[in-house]
Amino acid sequence: MTTTGIVDAAIWCEEAGDATRPLIALVHGSMDRSAGMLRLSRRLDRRFRVLRYDRRGYGRSTPHAGPFDVASQVVDLFGLIGGRQALVVGHSFGGNIALAAAAARPDLVRGVAVYETPLSWQRWWPTTTAGSQAVQAPEPASEAAERFMRRLVGDAKWESLPDKTRAARRGEGAALVGELSDLRLNPPWVPEDVVVPVVLGFGSRGAPHHQRAMRDAAAEIRGATVVELAGCGHGAPMSDADLFASMTVEPLIEAVGPPWSQW
Repeated sequence: MTTTGIVDAAIWCEEAGDATRPLIALVHGSMDRSAGMLRLSRRLDRRFRVLRYDRRGYGRSTPHAGPFDVASQVVDLFGLIGGRQALVVGHSFGGNIALAAAAARPDLVRGVAVYETPLSWQRWWPTTTAGSQAVQAPEPASEAAERFMRRLVGDAKWESLPDKTRAARRGEGAALVGELSDLRLNPPWVPEDVVVPVVLGFGSRGAPHHQRAMRDAAAEIRGATVVELAGCGHGAPMSDADLFASMTVEPLIEAVGPPWSQW
């Protein structure tokens, strides 16, 4: 069973799978949308209730007036969960939302799996990443979004996109600049506040700063596990959904236990 709708008159979401099964929520990264988690959702909704959504300012949750800080997006997530207990899986920026939610409400967020989540508030975080460049340049948010996408997919791929698609992605610039600017200034979670099971993943083809971020976070969060996905880059939840699920989500389910482990 799949249900689709608008929550809080602003956030588009979809739930798939048996509504009586334990819940897993999927949170996408910057300049992405719920569609980027679709393969993973289909892999998981055979056994669980799976929620995925377009974060504020992206996809079908556009336009959105903001703000785009992590704290506000944690509120969005809790609004979607609606008092249910859940495991939360976050890709890239979405991992910070997942970890911040776990720190705030471990009674609801029972476990977290994140993949290549940026720790851009750290002093060592490079200033040359696509995200860093997007918030540093004195240009309109739409231009920052285009530059970010060109870095992500390459000039040829960007220019091959339909005009409507490019306009939509440029329209997501306010969310991109807002959330990444906030992340550089305000650490969204404190390691000692994260007391639920956590699995942190990175790809063997991932950027060195993403690999370091996951290793550092694993060293600081008590009991956390770090895993390396062989042959994967930053887009593993999309490109290698089966491997991603087996290496990150399944170990989390085992660590959390019932009711998720019963399925």
